[in-house]
Amino acid sequence: MLKQLRVLVFSATFGNGHLRAAEAVIEGIRIKEPSAEIIHLDFGDFLNKRVNSMVKNVYLEMIKRTPKLWGRLYYKTSKAQPRSMMQRFLNQLGRNDFLKYIHVFEPDLIVCTYPTVSSILAELRLEEILHVPLITVITDFTAHSHWVHPGVDRYMVACAEVKEILVSWGINAQRIHVTGIPISPRFEGDLDRQQIIYELGLDPELPIFLVMGGAYGGLKSTKRICKKLADSLVPVQSIIVCGKNVKLYHSLEEVSARAGNPIVRLGYVHNVEELMAVSKLIITKAGGLTVSEALTKHLPLVIFKPIPGQEDGNAQFVQRIGAGHVAGSEEELELLLNHFLSHPEDIEKMRERAAAALPGRSTERAVEDMLQLAVHLRRRKQKIG
Repeated sequence: MLKQLRVLVFSATFGNGHLRAAEAVIEGIRIKEPSAEIIHLDFGDFLNKRVNSMVKNVYLEMIKRTPKLWGRLYYKTSKAQPRSMMQRFLNQLGRNDFLKYIHVFEPDLIVCTYPTVSSILAELRLEEILHVPLITVITDFTAHSHWVHPGVDRYMVACAEVKEILVSWGINAQRIHVTGIPISPRFEGDLDRQQIIYELGLDPELPIFLVMGGAYGGLKSTKRICKKLADSLVPVQSIIVCGKNVKLYHSLEEVSARAGNPIVRLGYVHNVEELMAVSKLIITKAGGLTVSEALTKHLPLVIFKPIPGQEDGNAQFVQRIGAGHVAGSEEELELLLNHFLSHPEDIEKMRERAAAALPGRSTERAVEDMLQLAVHLRRRKQKIG
């Protein structure tokens, strides 16, 4: 389609979702344009290393230890005007370094999955200093004002509600495309469920609940969730993904050994799509990417203690469409699990809602829109030239 397409992708490691969305976009571009030259950059690499490390640690510690404080900060800044003093300050971060890099690479497109770098580059677009089209992918089912900037050429958003938020902030509706949040195309394919269950050593006749326990989850509460499933009088099998939480993994050894129901303990995995494909229900946090992946696999969600802020918005979306429930405490979670273990027909109803929630092929849709924009602008340049 394009002669040696060159794409610059910006994400950030402040939360895993921005990074995974960027990787999904890159995967999708490589499918459509195998010869494309793509460079993926972390916004944090353009900051002072000490500042980057401090900001990242403060963010992670805040959402882990004082989530209510994070929520207050999120909501207090969620209505800040794009031209506010704070936003103008943020828009100056690293802009000269960005421009130097862009000038050397000469991309056809720039894709951002992190709001700060999106706003910095959008300001440069508005000032007509940057002449490369800018595409911003919003990675949640809601939108903080930090994402909003009139200099963005295209927004790729999760759902109609996010589009409405952007329009209410004055963004032209034609610049906003409801594609769904880009996720790895691996989640779109049909998988051999029986084979995966066999490889996990589980019974294909019994329900499987998937617990994503590694994402900032408290060790004790995750352990109690697993014990509840392990001791359930209603037969249920559990897959517990501990991620990089080594303490959690080892703490579940005793629970697993004494379990009345089968438990599979896993550390950091690269086959979440397979685990989702064999599960009847997922117990998880409410990151935008995780929610999108689960809905794409038609997997109902029980969201446990969503972090105030964007996770609250994601959780409310899931509950509003009927594809899951939110548990604000261990007591609420236990009631929900008891109910779903005894009423599997209600899980099936949620599965049907999950299947109807998203249009599907989110990455393919987003990438097609990106490439169409690149073609259009390149042709316009050629005519002018």
